[in-house]
Amino acid sequence: MKKNTLIFLALVIVLIGCKKNQLGGNSSIKGQVAHHEKAIANALVYIKFNSKESAGTDISKYDASVQADAQGNYEFPSLYKGDYYLYAVGQDLAVPAPYIVSGGVPAKLGYKKKLIMNVPVVE
Repeated sequence: MKKNTLIFLALVIVLIGCKKNQLGGNSSIKGQVAHHEKAIANALVYIKFNSKESAGTDISKYDASVQADAQGNYEFPSLYKGDYYLYAVGQDLAVPAPYIVSGGVPAKLGYKKKLIMNVPVVE
């Protein structure tokens, strides 16, 4: 009986300690969305957990999102260590209609780290 309890407790500790690629951790990713160094105000930034590659332009395939501020700055404040892919979509009135710019970058996040990752976007 004592052995089963110890095995159960060990399993619970392993499962709790191995949270990766989801919200609620002690690490963060923040940065700026920019098109040729011009900040893209109010861009939407999507994040794909446990991924080094783009999930494409279908935003339903991403796990969470945030909206950038007027200076194009965004932040995902509560992440666990792991691999992520960031994809941003916004508008730049300096490009031909429909003014849409988008792009993405992979990010590798460490335990209790604050990663600055700018997301470049193109037409």
